[in-house]
Amino acid sequence: MLERLRDFLQQQNITPTEEMMNRFQTFSDLLREWNEKINLTAITDPAEIELKHFIDSLTILETGKIKGSVIDIGCGAGFPSFPIKIACPDVEVTLLDSLNKRVLFQNEVIKELGLEKVHTVHARGEDGGKNPDLRERFDIATARAVSSLPSLIELCIPFVKVGGYFIAMKGSNVEEEIAASKKALKELNAEIETVLSFPLPHSEDGRNIVVIKKLAKTLPKYPRNAPKPIKQPL
Repeated sequence: MLERLRDFLQQQNITPTEEMMNRFQTFSDLLREWNEKINLTAITDPAEIELKHFIDSLTILETGKIKGSVIDIGCGAGFPSFPIKIACPDVEVTLLDSLNKRVLFQNEVIKELGLEKVHTVHARGEDGGKNPDLRERFDIATARAVSSLPSLIELCIPFVKVGGYFIAMKGSNVEEEIAASKKALKELNAEIETVLSFPLPHSEDGRNIVVIKKLAKTLPKYPRNAPKPIKQPL
C-alpha cells in the first residue's frame, strides 16, 4: 500500500513510519469520501491520488527549503500543505483558501489525522496578505497550480519574511511565465533563486518548481485588492 510514496520518502531521507503511512492512507480515504459530497478534486483513483497529489506535492522537498513555518495559498483540498505536514511533522503549516467548504474539509483532516501545529484560514489571498497576523510572518509561502506566476508573486510574497521564500509549483511550461514576471519581482522586492525542472516520478509529466527569495519588505500597496492581482497582473 502506497509503495511508490514509501520509496519517494526514502529518497528524500525521510523514514516512512507506520503512523505516517496510516495518515496518508486516511487522508486519501477522506478525500474520496468528501469528494462525493463536494468537489475537491478530479483525481479520485487511489493510485492517482498517491502519485498526482501526494508524491507531486512532496517534490517541493527537492528545494531543501521546507522548514519553520509554511503557508499554502489557495490550498484547495490541502496540496501541498497536508503532505508536507505528514512527511515533515516539525513544520508549522497554515492552509489558506477562499472557499469555506474546503476549509471545513481541511479541519476534518486535521482532526482525523491528529495533526498539531496546523492552522486553517478562510480568506482570499489578497485579504490574507494584508492581515497583520499573517503578513510577513512565514519562512515559506507556496502555491500549487493556482494562477500565473506574476499573479502569484503579488499574492504570495507579502506573507513571507524578509529572507524567506515563495516556492511556486508549476507544470511543464514555465518559461513564458518567468519572462512575464520581471515587473512583479521588482515591485515585490524578490528574485528567482533557482528553477528545478524534472519529470514527475513514475510519469512523463513535466514539473517546474520556481524558488523565489524575498529581499526586502513588501510595499504597503501590495497585494492590490481583488481581482487585480489575477485579472491585471503586474
